[in-house]
Amino acid sequence: MPVSRCTAAGRPMRRAVVRSLFALAACAAGLPAVQAQTAYPDRPVRLIVPYPPGGATDVIGRVLAQELSGALGQSVVVENRAGAAGNIGADQVAKAAPDGYTLLMGALTSHSINAVLYQGRVSYDIEKSFAPVSIVGTVPLVFVVNPSVKASTLQEFIALAKAKPGSITMASAGNGSPQHLAGEMFKRVAGVDVLHVPYKGSGPAMTDLMGGQVLSMIETAPAAQANIKAGKLRALAVAASARSETLPDVPTATEAGLKGFEVSSMFGIAAPAGTPAAVVDNLNGTLKTILAKPEVRQALLNQGAIATWTTPADAAARIAAERRQWADVIRDAGVKAD
Repeated sequence: MPVSRCTAAGRPMRRAVVRSLFALAACAAGLPAVQAQTAYPDRPVRLIVPYPPGGATDVIGRVLAQELSGALGQSVVVENRAGAAGNIGADQVAKAAPDGYTLLMGALTSHSINAVLYQGRVSYDIEKSFAPVSIVGTVPLVFVVNPSVKASTLQEFIALAKAKPGSITMASAGNGSPQHLAGEMFKRVAGVDVLHVPYKGSGPAMTDLMGGQVLSMIETAPAAQANIKAGKLRALAVAASARSETLPDVPTATEAGLKGFEVSSMFGIAAPAGTPAAVVDNLNGTLKTILAKPEVRQALLNQGAIATWTTPADAAARIAAERRQWADVIRDAGVKAD
């Protein structure tokens, strides 16, 4: 007997009704039901900067938030959650819903150091609590000395330090800072003994360095380059694999005779662990396009940061490598948290 048009047409409707009833029954029973899939993002995204406004992390975050807003079609809003050396904001993201609507704009080198230095006092795990999206920028560090120091090259500085063990002062932005640990790494690699003098931030350290109260420092290029160009400091080498675009006449540490000495501050965007891979890949692909734009690269370079893009897997590998590297330095130098 032939099936009537009414019966055939009714089958899809009956199936839809059955599916709806099944979903309602599942919800009533507390069972998971298949949810309708919506395009990401369908509402504003928060980008948490775990430091005060105005710093490098904040400025980089605001440049990328503006670009992401246009590319994603939803507002990406920067929120500063400063405190505890960046740990408060990072912890907030680690505990957020893993849906891609709360992201971390992190100073990943500092977070990797904190993971070791404050072990047991930090509630998140830098490698397990986040789904890395991409490294977005790196900031090289540079060896600088007061012009009174009788060393025009890194090798001359090393020789001077070896001739006067413990007498050459080396400032840092604080105990456990990337600048401090770069100095400890330098001591180990170069085989020298210099006297660490910690300050509360790069500003006061640079002031005393220019005034001659301390003699040397390994500082981020953005913080030092204006004073280098003004002749208030002498640059001996950049701790990077390539010369800095903002300090093109300064050799790399390898060129200056300290082979393989590379220390940069690394910045990146991460989501909470468990964020769907499709969301992470969406953000990663969008960042790849954004970070290739000349105007974005220049905006980051204006802050001394070199625009960088990685896959999520590469970002995770680099974070793990950072943690291992600083764990070795902290252990060997006996560095303790304040």
